[in-house]
Amino acid sequence: MPRKKKEYLFVDGYNIINQWEHLRKMVDNIEECRNKLIDELLEYQIFKGIQVIVVFDGHLVKGSNENIEHKAGLEIVYTKENETADSYIEKKIDKIGRYERVQVATSDNSIQQIVLARGGTRLSARELFIELNDTKKEIKRRADKIKKNNSNIEEMIDSKTLKELEKIRRSI
Repeated sequence: MPRKKKEYLFVDGYNIINQWEHLRKMVDNIEECRNKLIDELLEYQIFKGIQVIVVFDGHLVKGSNENIEHKAGLEIVYTKENETADSYIEKKIDKIGRYERVQVATSDNSIQQIVLARGGTRLSARELFIELNDTKKEIKRRADKIKKNNSNIEEMIDSKTLKELEKIRRSI
């Protein structure tokens, strides 16, 4: 049986921030923008069970070294001076693109072409926005279903157990 390919989603962080209106409005606080994007991607990663790597350009930051952080399994990369998010993503895709399932979220046409040429797929900023919103709706739908099923406890347990639980509740 062939091995199942691991799924990766690389996200060009600042490209997405600049494309999404709700984040672009917050651009005066770039750290808040990054954190909001990271939180949205984290929820997506957990629900989908894929590895998400969000990459932020550090190429214009004098003396910056590459910095990689992790938040609940989500990888956050700040590139080093003179390295763009695009070039970082391109290097990573060169290593894994033909062996694993790789998707890149960016609206940058040149990196999209590189991704496709190396066996990956691409998501535009708009497509990623739609995908994240659809995922949030699915999470809510499932949570509501669980809540609905669990809230009707009378149908799930017999009357004797229900009376015992009621006695315990009243004694507390």
